[in-house]
Amino acid sequence: MRETERIKDQLRRAYEGSAWHGPSLKELVADITAEKASARPLASAHSIWEIVLHIAAWDEAARRRLTGDRAELSTEEDWPPVTDTSEAAWREALALLERNNQGLREALDNVDDPRLTEPIVEGKASVYVTLHGVIQHDLYHAGQIALLKKG
Repeated sequence: MRETERIKDQLRRAYEGSAWHGPSLKELVADITAEKASARPLASAHSIWEIVLHIAAWDEAARRRLTGDRAELSTEEDWPPVTDTSEAAWREALALLERNNQGLREALDNVDDPRLTEPIVEGKASVYVTLHGVIQHDLYHAGQIALLKKG
């Protein structure tokens, strides 16, 4: 198995399941309502919804960087505001998360293992470090969601 396939598998496990650490991101958010997703059980913390949009933004940024786009996110792109708290809008946020994670995994089909040691874009970390960073980032925030879900 190529290393890029192993990384793709880890991205899939973190998002969809069969992860060593416990529930995947998709499993964690599957039963969350829009009301719960927009709640702030900790006043100084982001909501589950904001975290979902943030994860989706960085999955997409990593995909864009694989294509040579610097993908420098503004503050609003990094933490997109939640302006509509309806169930339909929450389902769209979850669909965006799914699309962006899937898009990143599909982009790995065009990456050969030798490219893993190269900067993802000039002046940034290597493709390898970036992709593992995305996995770590997704799991870090999955842990936050798991805690917020209990609140």
